[in-house]
Amino acid sequence: MTDFEGLDLQSVESQLDEQNDNSGEGEDPAARLVLGVLNGTTPDDEWIELVESGAVLVLNVEGDLNELAAGFGRTVHEQGGELMHFRDFLLVAPPGVELDASRL
Repeated sequence: MTDFEGLDLQSVESQLDEQNDNSGEGEDPAARLVLGVLNGTTPDDEWIELVESGAVLVLNVEGDLNELAAGFGRTVHEQGGELMHFRDFLLVAPPGVELDASRL
């Protein structure tokens, strides 16, 4: 136990508590999954901003998909993102996040 004589456990616990208190700060935005409804009420710019920030969108489509996604789909695609229609949902991923449909 002589290896631990100089270890200040209270200091370590204090640092861990501080990190837990700040858990919302500095998180990787790519780790964000946003669930929403695509029905025309959310402005296209909001969807684009979310994807540009690294979020993945799972949107329940209520209406004509082509019409509802026309305002942001091309922009996301041109920026290197991916869009995939699966059942009643539109999945939208930012560049660098692969939508893998190999198990379907």
